[in-house]
Amino acid sequence: MLNHLRPALTLVLIMTLLTGLAYPLAINGIAQAVMPANANGSLIERDGQIIGSALIGQNFTSDRYFWPRPSATGPDPYNASASSGSNLGTTAVKLKERVVADIDRLKATGLVAPVPGDAVTTSGSGLDPHVSPAFAAAQVDRVTQARGLPPTAVADLVGRLIEQPDFGVIGEARVNVLELNLALDALNR
Repeated sequence: MLNHLRPALTLVLIMTLLTGLAYPLAINGIAQAVMPANANGSLIERDGQIIGSALIGQNFTSDRYFWPRPSATGPDPYNASASSGSNLGTTAVKLKERVVADIDRLKATGLVAPVPGDAVTTSGSGLDPHVSPAFAAAQVDRVTQARGLPPTAVADLVGRLIEQPDFGVIGEARVNVLELNLALDALNR
């Protein structure tokens, strides 16, 4: 029995060291050399302090900032440890009630119809940091009124920060809300 157990344990140890230690360290080393910002979570830093990630949305609620799309991560919006979709189908009454309430809330803040779809729907992960250019543009009036800025300056800022589809065809045009709000703060100084 020992003749069979020793090679099996040796193989488990070798494979554990190879696939559980050597391979992850090699891949991490390559990633750190080739694309260190991405390998470290695409963190955004201001004045020496990490304030967020370009990959995970944040819940902005002040009228002075652009708002993200709704998050389905439970009671704490954009909670990365609770990443999930709502799993509500198109026939779910709860989804319809939430969407109608969100539309009413947005219209009460001055958003005019038509309300962009991403303004009232969650992403698959509940963590999407982007909104559509239409949703960002629809918020310009609210943000300019709250900050006392000229609408053209804020609209131009939105236009400059629109990210085009990857390689020109993958995905859709989008605006990163955190980066937009940081640029807005810089504009308002």
